[in-house]
Amino acid sequence: MRRRRTRPSRATDPFIDLLFNALLGFTFLFLVSVMFINPEARKGRVDLKAEYIISVTWPDQLADDIDLWVQDPIGETVSYLRKDAGWLHLDRDDRGEINDTVMIDGREVVYPINQEVVTIRGVIPGEYIVNLYYYNATRPQPVEALVKVEKVNPTLKTVFVQRLALNRQDDERTVIRFTLDQRGEIAEMNQLQKRLTPFELEFEPE
Repeated sequence: MRRRRTRPSRATDPFIDLLFNALLGFTFLFLVSVMFINPEARKGRVDLKAEYIISVTWPDQLADDIDLWVQDPIGETVSYLRKDAGWLHLDRDDRGEINDTVMIDGREVVYPINQEVVTIRGVIPGEYIVNLYYYNATRPQPVEALVKVEKVNPTLKTVFVQRLALNRQDDERTVIRFTLDQRGEIAEMNQLQKRLTPFELEFEPE
């Protein structure tokens, strides 16, 4: 009768066990540190998704302050007074020369571009109204502004662009009123004037 041969069990090296457990411990600590590192920075992440971008620019290095006011179909209005209103968001509030200075590597650098930007981050079918308000004038001459409406999805496309002059401080102009359909496409445009500011100003004849 043949005896069945059995393999002798190999004794586990305690040093290898120690290294393996140490590796597991370091891996766990690394994962925990990644999850909790700089929580303030994680909170500050911005969702840049947008359906439309509305922008106004005026001559660089000009101290004058021009404001964008945009109203959606349900009456929500975004401006420097309220930077988030429903799906509307004021991404950049330019106050002329007041906020044109930025700190880079400990030095003050002048950022001369005058621009305000409003994004529409979701589609509500209906009419959107885009107004310009001449908040602060530093000279008696009119200032020329360029207004653009750009559709972002699925590709960036300019759907409206116009230059217009604001003649004096407190001027308010409806630049464009556009209607979005259920698919988020522009179905209609007009330029009927409507005041959006609460300042009880009168429109000046064209």
